Amino acid sequence: MELKTIIRLSVRSLAIISFLSTKVHGQDLDKHQVENAVHTKEFVFKAQTVMPMSGGSKQLTTEYDVKFLGDSIVSYLPYFGRAYNASYGSQDGGINFTSTKFDYKAKAGKKGAWNITVKPSDAKDIQEMNFTISENGSASLNVTSHNRQPISFYGHIIKPK
Repeated sequence: MELKTIIRLSVRSLAIISFLSTKVHGQDLDKHQVENAVHTKEFVFKAQTVMPMSGGSKQLTTEYDVKFLGDSIVSYLPYFGRAYNASYGSQDGGINFTSTKFDYKAKAGKKGAWNITVKPSDAKDIQEMNFTISENGSASLNVTSHNRQPISFYGHIIKPK
């Protein structure tokens, strides 16, 4: 492995470990609230850190989120990375969409965590969104798309307002 790749993987690993070991003050949910939110599909993922495939992690200073409102998903996330195919005249560089047609699968993971796979069929470029939500509400999101490099986000979930 190249030294550059080793350093990049080390930085990502440290970012993930530090993220998962910290709690968000005033936003933590208990185990039962997290389980209920996952089953009812009613929660908001608040992104705090983004990790594109190329480059280092970035702390987000603007409010970005993915809202699960039972029968719909509203995504407002930034994108950093390589696009393989872009629409002519497109002004949208983020992962922004509203979906009412999606496949949602939640599976219990290790240590009380939840693994959620979402496949929106009415979002033009999004292939799959994979969430991992810990029992205290901290979460990660990996987004794969048809025309862009994958990207990861770290944050937490809260109850929708």
